[in-house]
Amino acid sequence: MSELQEKPNHFIHNIVEEHIATGRFEGRVHTRFPPEPNGFLHVGHAKAILISYSTAKRYSGKFNLRFDDTNPAKEDMKFVDAIKEDMAWLGTQWDHLCFASSYFDQLYDMAVQLIKKEKAYVCSLKEDELRQYRGDLKTPGKNSPYRDRAVGENLELFERMKAGEFKDGEHVLRAKIDMTSGNMNLRDPLIYRIRHMHHPITKDKWCIYPLYDFTHGLSDAIEGITHSLCSLEFEDHRPLYDWFLKELEWKQPPQQIEFAKGRLNFTVMGKRHLSAMVEEKIVDGWDDPRLPTLRGLRRRGYTPTAIKSFWEQAGVTKSDSVFDFGLLEESLRQDLNDTAFRRMAILDPIKVVLTNYPDDKEEFIEASNHPQKPEMGTRKLPFAKEIYIDRDDFMEEPPKKYFRLKPDGEVRLRNSYVIKCNEVIKNDHGDIIELRCTYDPETLGKKPEGRKVKGIVHWVSAKHAEHAEVRIYDRLFTVENPTADKERDFRDFLNSESLKSLPHCPIEPGLAKAQLGENFQFERVGYFTLDSKHSEDGKLVFNKSVSLKDTWQKISQ
Repeated sequence: MSELQEKPNHFIHNIVEEHIATGRFEGRVHTRFPPEPNGFLHVGHAKAILISYSTAKRYSGKFNLRFDDTNPAKEDMKFVDAIKEDMAWLGTQWDHLCFASSYFDQLYDMAVQLIKKEKAYVCSLKEDELRQYRGDLKTPGKNSPYRDRAVGENLELFERMKAGEFKDGEHVLRAKIDMTSGNMNLRDPLIYRIRHMHHPITKDKWCIYPLYDFTHGLSDAIEGITHSLCSLEFEDHRPLYDWFLKELEWKQPPQQIEFAKGRLNFTVMGKRHLSAMVEEKIVDGWDDPRLPTLRGLRRRGYTPTAIKSFWEQAGVTKSDSVFDFGLLEESLRQDLNDTAFRRMAILDPIKVVLTNYPDDKEEFIEASNHPQKPEMGTRKLPFAKEIYIDRDDFMEEPPKKYFRLKPDGEVRLRNSYVIKCNEVIKNDHGDIIELRCTYDPETLGKKPEGRKVKGIVHWVSAKHAEHAEVRIYDRLFTVENPTADKERDFRDFLNSESLKSLPHCPIEPGLAKAQLGENFQFERVGYFTLDSKHSEDGKLVFNKSVSLKDTWQKISQ
């Protein structure tokens, strides 16, 4: 069995297996992901993609990527390209690439069929009148005065709509269902509207465009989709989905199945809020590493494996849930612990001078790329008289059981020698600017004789160091749900400490050859990746992906 087949069933798989057992769809499984090309994908979309994709592959079926390009006012081919790129990065491979606009001729013919069956009519109510006639959850709707137009008149008006004889909003085509239905979606929903707009693919061929509820199910049927998997918000739309297929006498209609969305805390995932932050330059574009977009997560160093693992652990249910961002971080932490090369970098440097080390000497110390995985090889670390250690690894007046460097104390340099601090040098303001130490030349790869040295600190040779900007990221918001308070704007909860830049961090020289997409563990610090947007020749920028352990819970409590 494949890895996908070995994973436990969820309720969607149970439905699919029942269909296979009873011979529905002749045992076929064909799913799809139908994004509208008007924005960038976020981690919530990844859940929908992975559910549909993994279901198809689990049962040796097919998977389509179909762009719902029925609203030319908001769509752009740049979003098509971005969605394809993000999905490929996620590891999903579609069997067929489709566009709803490819079916415009068929959809128009189907609308004509509904008119002929007296199941659709051209309505000439104005937009505000349409809302009034529709009613609300407590008040039934009223029939449009145009509801009983003759079939011939409807056909003529619809043809003239297509020919471009009317202005935007002058007429719409509506399904004729039930204006008193308790399901608002069945109150004579709109099927077509007039939009004199240039379409990215069909150009100026059409000036009428079908609406989502009409297009969606029929596109599924045209493509031979068997299981139309979507989020719970479309559950109330399912009767309409089924109505169109029934009235158009589709012989083997697809089955719509809804699942719960997943939302992350301390962020926003709505397109309106994300767009506002991008347009107002609150964040550094749609790929800002603090955003939950797939582009932002990838730039921050998240891996497809981590995102898949997170959603697998979250499960597939019928109840909407809010997930702790820390669970996503833990999925990344587990992945990178196994796969990331180890490197050394100093985020807050303090210089150490080894006074008994020869001035003109330098050596290269062998260090493993991963302490638990010898197959990942080793690297050579340059070592010389002056090195940098992290300021946090020295304390002038330490508490008891402090095992890092202190006056007259010893520590081992990672993969290297034991050193002892003999003198602390300060500037006129009393700030420590240098430590003068001695090294024990007999301790390279050996324990010092007659004494125990418990502390280990990381270091970088000052002579050989490269320097990089390191960016440290935190939660974008200070509250779990920034949009919950209806009295305040979500911007009020932005975390002013969500990005900190450390401009001149010494890093081991091998990191100068880091490639985009590579992940590194900066030893004793966290996991980092080269920034894809601001790194360039002569300028290294590393983004912190995640810490070595979850410190957020302690901070937030």
